[in-house]
Amino acid sequence: MNSEKSLTMDLGKDNVTSLFFKLFVPTLFGLLSMAAVTAINGAFVGHGIGSDGLAAVNITVPLWMIFSGLGLMLGSGCSVVASTMLANHRTDKARLHVAVAFSFATVITIAVSVLVMCFPSSTARLFGASDHLLPLVRIYLIFAMPCFVFQMWSAIGLFIIRLDGAPKVAMWCNIITAVLTLIGDWLMIFVLDKGIGGVAISTCIAIVIGGLIAAIYILFYARQLKFSLKSIRHSSVTTIFQSIIYQCKIGSSSLLGELMLATLAFVGNYVFMRYLGDNGVGAFGIACYYTPFLFMISNAIIQSAQPIISYNYANKAFERVARTERMLFLIATVAGVFLTLLFLFLPDVLVHFFVGKDDAAAPIAINGFKYFASGILFFMFNVCIVGYFQSLEKMQYALVLMILRSFVILIPAFLFLPRIIGISGIWLAMPVSEATTFVVSSIFLLRYKNK
Repeated sequence: MNSEKSLTMDLGKDNVTSLFFKLFVPTLFGLLSMAAVTAINGAFVGHGIGSDGLAAVNITVPLWMIFSGLGLMLGSGCSVVASTMLANHRTDKARLHVAVAFSFATVITIAVSVLVMCFPSSTARLFGASDHLLPLVRIYLIFAMPCFVFQMWSAIGLFIIRLDGAPKVAMWCNIITAVLTLIGDWLMIFVLDKGIGGVAISTCIAIVIGGLIAAIYILFYARQLKFSLKSIRHSSVTTIFQSIIYQCKIGSSSLLGELMLATLAFVGNYVFMRYLGDNGVGAFGIACYYTPFLFMISNAIIQSAQPIISYNYANKAFERVARTERMLFLIATVAGVFLTLLFLFLPDVLVHFFVGKDDAAAPIAINGFKYFASGILFFMFNVCIVGYFQSLEKMQYALVLMILRSFVILIPAFLFLPRIIGISGIWLAMPVSEATTFVVSSIFLLRYKNK
């Protein structure tokens, strides 16, 4: 909770409904802005290059999400550790954790990026590219990989910049990256006709600039949390490894959230390719462009409730916790039902935003969205329940649920449902996984409340 919010809100006394919406509205718009840029970018690719372009970009989605998860894990972990150090007047220790997070992320990202750029075809095959899509995926990887280290700087830097008291700088990092991505992709596709390689270059340039803004601030303008290489040099190897492990432990739930989406895209691409070929991957790619919207809306709901729940739970104001919980699930239900109806009754509008009516992927996606829609409400409930347990510091419940929906149920559902009920089973893999996880999460909730 930043100081600006603290001046205008009393988490222990203000009306719960009023508090929730004061937090919810700006959080929702902030998170949806980045998802909207991704969707518009996908529309440019779909209409300018076609479903093959969408499929090629979608093949690389798991790689993006893995790195995004690592960035969020280190960023959130470093932010919590550094804020604790600052609260204890240990600015030197806070700077050490910042330096460790950036250095560790840089080394890991550069190592992986070099490997991918040396073996782009093998990487494309690993992520499920067909012979037809291989040239497109290969080109995209070669031109996009140089920006991954800057993406990591941006992901970690935004947490640190906010903690350092400069939220507007963090905001402009996102806005500048988003605007440059949209302008660059439009120029590359519709003006210069550079295809998928041009999309990768424009995306790379935008992310590099956003990452440099974050890095320059932390190197030269940060008030308390400047990057200090000296702090690493003066620390033992044991201290550095302890810092890495501690940050990763605290931020692990953020990584698992991204890994769930990465697993959905990775396994889904393989299964769609096997049963429906390149057009199937293109159709699934459209669904994957909408999935971040579901995730961001769910995240906005729980992120708005978390500070209220955590604060009042710590103060043993359990009635306020219960009221916030009711508000949380009411909003999740309303949003989930609305989005489900949207996917059920307007699938053609949603699909044609990305591809033309004559595109071979369009009818596959339109037919599949009615099955995909059956999991939306469960998806949103699960994100909120996991966040609710995190608010109460019941990490054992949260981690079990994240592992269930990321790996234990989702992967077998993708592999076995198509064999049992046919093509519709591919689209039902996510709904079945989320519905099953919801049953388990409901049991956890009841068990916790009965203690």
